[in-house]
Amino acid sequence: MSMTSGPRGGAGATDPASLLSLQFPQSLAVYDDYAAAQRTVDYLADHEFPVQNCLIVGTDLKRIERITGRLTTGRVAVGGLASGAWLGLFVGLIFVIFSDESAFATLLSTMLVGALFGLIWALLGYAMTRGRRDFQSVTQVVATRYEVLVEHKVAGQARELLAGLPGALPNPFA
Repeated sequence: MSMTSGPRGGAGATDPASLLSLQFPQSLAVYDDYAAAQRTVDYLADHEFPVQNCLIVGTDLKRIERITGRLTTGRVAVGGLASGAWLGLFVGLIFVIFSDESAFATLLSTMLVGALFGLIWALLGYAMTRGRRDFQSVTQVVATRYEVLVEHKVAGQARELLAGLPGALPNPFA
């Protein structure tokens, strides 16, 4: 069940989709990095512009994968042991809360079982890849351009204010 507020809906919680859209957006400026787009909106806010009529949109998305190291059976085993032990510790803490048994014995046993489970699971998963991915990496999705959009009814005011910002790009086709 979704409740909306504003001109299209009744009272209650705001529809999340309506927070991320404008009725008739116009492009104010286009930047190569998020910091510049954020600086523009901050500048408008500092000059008492109604910034609730602004939207920063990241476009031309790309996925970046940074390789952090070589993956070996030893690294997989250590990672599996560690993550399993953490899971065992968590389960052990829950058992300690609801049990009259020795806290130390409960924590130790659940950590050992978790470490064993983690080791087996990690090694099994690594063996199933058959060497097709012998590296660790971190991935991130980033935008290559950031466009500041404003509601059409305040676009002129925004352009006038933005003309006073040093280094601003008031041309949306730049």
